[in-house]
Amino acid sequence: MNRDEALELVKSRVENKNLVKHMLSCEACMRGMAKRFNENEEEWGLAGLLHDLDYPETVNDPAKHGYVTVEMLRERKVNEKILDAILAHPGHKKPETLMEKSLYSVDPLTGLIVAAVLMHPEKKISYADTEFIMRRFKERRFAAGANRDQIAAISETGVSLEEFVGICVQSMKEIAAELGL
Repeated sequence: MNRDEALELVKSRVENKNLVKHMLSCEACMRGMAKRFNENEEEWGLAGLLHDLDYPETVNDPAKHGYVTVEMLRERKVNEKILDAILAHPGHKKPETLMEKSLYSVDPLTGLIVAAVLMHPEKKISYADTEFIMRRFKERRFAAGANRDQIAAISETGVSLEEFVGICVQSMKEIAAELGL
């Protein structure tokens, strides 16, 4: 599956525009992390773009979230590394590879970044930087749904939290128009 096919699949299955933006954010951040680790940006991007494909139908049944996507994508012969990352992001398997660990941490971080940007007077990601996001990260009540432990787990890859935040902020800035930020 290439990126165009993946995006078409997302648009055909996910009506919620904010969820699509979240998936695009995760794609961008995963590409940034792939670049950091000198890994395949296409594969990593697909993992980010497709990770919540089943969310509209599993929102009330978290035990199935990820599994439905994996079955859909397995029929389309998507690489097992991508499928494993999708299963790891909601905790259905222990994140073991760099891709799995990255998606596990990218998923909640994108939400924290968007929440921080939207509280900024300008509401533009161009005004966000690592320091601004790290201040919000330390405020446990801010964007409380963004699991800080899950975000901080990126340190298991050898990447510091600050570097990780910087990579994701920069990656999301590159698609700011698509995100409406």
